[in-house]
Amino acid sequence: MKTSTIKHGDPSWHVIDAADQSLGRMAATIARVLRGKHKATFSPHQLCGDHVVVVNVGKLKFSERQLLQKEYYRHSGYIGHLKTIPLKRMIENKPEQIVELAVKGMLPKTKLRAEQLKRLHIFVDAEHTHEAQKPSPLAIS
Repeated sequence: MKTSTIKHGDPSWHVIDAADQSLGRMAATIARVLRGKHKATFSPHQLCGDHVVVVNVGKLKFSERQLLQKEYYRHSGYIGHLKTIPLKRMIENKPEQIVELAVKGMLPKTKLRAEQLKRLHIFVDAEHTHEAQKPSPLAIS
């Protein structure tokens, strides 16, 4: 079976303000835009998504229960070397990695995922280095 190849134009740029936003809703919106599902020319086997700039990641909103119970896991591959990092420590040390891991989990596990994640630009503060691309604001639904 032959698949069609659609010519996609240059990707557009979007900016999302993460202040007082829910992590899951924001990550779902970001994953949708990175994949390109918001476009009429979407095809699952091609890179057709847009760039997303996320600012104010340090001001994400979490519930008290999440702060106490949510943990991130890493494993080195050796027996007994499972590392757990609580959400509170992750917010203090690497808040941008929280958004990256949430979006990464919502993208399909294919070869395109790495290419789509390269189009995600995360900043802890309100300042970002992509003003020259003139990103348009994106609302979280």
